[in-house]
Amino acid sequence: MADIAGARVLIMASDGFEESELFGPRDILLREGAAVALAAPTMSPIQATVLDDPGKTIRPDLTIEQARAEDFDALVLPGGVINPDKLRTNHSAIQLIRDFATQRKPVAAICHGPWLLVEADLLRGRTATCWRSIRTDLRNAGANVVDEPAVVDGNIVTSRQPEDVEAFTAALIRLIASERDKSAA
Repeated sequence: MADIAGARVLIMASDGFEESELFGPRDILLREGAAVALAAPTMSPIQATVLDDPGKTIRPDLTIEQARAEDFDALVLPGGVINPDKLRTNHSAIQLIRDFATQRKPVAAICHGPWLLVEADLLRGRTATCWRSIRTDLRNAGANVVDEPAVVDGNIVTSRQPEDVEAFTAALIRLIASERDKSAA
């Protein structure tokens, strides 16, 4: 994998995130030497789902209100149906996503996570992928939707489902490394 040692990655989630779509990328990023922080609406532990059943909990490192794009190199948006549906009505969450995009930092969303990219109006004219039941939502938001494990279009990484976590995270790691190389040049 590309060198991302020392990269700072923020994961943003709420209750109802798909367990493997937060813990999978988090574990891979940590193993590759990134510093990973979790932002949530409050500092209370958030509950995962495994499909529709309750999963693990995890305690956030900071609130969404406290998170600043300038403090991180990339943003990860896990799916699950409940998590992005809750966050897309959270003004601070959507503004944070827009801040990462405005700063041209990688923003990676998996499964239902691209709903947040729709809400932030970041997919118009871009190629993206997602969970099959929200493909029409992405098309209606102006995206060219494809069925691939991971898609990179500019600073946006999208992915379809839990089984694609490794491809999703590898694409994000390559993008982080590429952006770090550009800024070092």
